[in-house]
Amino acid sequence: MIKKIVFCFLVILIAIQFIRPVKNIHPGRQPNAVASKYPVPAALDAILKKACYDCHSNNTVYPWYNRIQPVYWVMDNHVRNGKRHLNFDEFTSLPAWRQYHKLDEIIEQVKENNMPLESYTWIHKDAVLRDAEKTAVYDWVNTAKTAMEQQYPKDSLIRPKK
Repeated sequence: MIKKIVFCFLVILIAIQFIRPVKNIHPGRQPNAVASKYPVPAALDAILKKACYDCHSNNTVYPWYNRIQPVYWVMDNHVRNGKRHLNFDEFTSLPAWRQYHKLDEIIEQVKENNMPLESYTWIHKDAVLRDAEKTAVYDWVNTAKTAMEQQYPKDSLIRPKK
């Protein structure tokens, strides 16, 4: 009986290797990327690439172990969830008030050490943000917010009432 269970488990494990979600890879210029409207200095771009873009952009750099199911399904779920909350490559397609709010959320999430996720930094040690890197993120976000405040009327940066 145990041999049959183990055999069935192995057959299922092998079979699921052929069921793969579409990868989050969209090379090339992203017309709605945050950098298209709010300049991102090269040093900050490097920080965002190592700590944010794998889950919060249209281009995920996949590790070798993503080829193993069900690991890839878990990773795909994390990426989809991350992009649902914030996608740097679709940022400027959001209404101004939502962009402004997302900028506030970036500061909040980084200050509270909620981002990058601990499960991500456990494997990607270089994604752990040092204080100087956090300061660079805060400075950039505040610069982007100031640019928005100068470009848009104040009431357009507040969520409209339903």
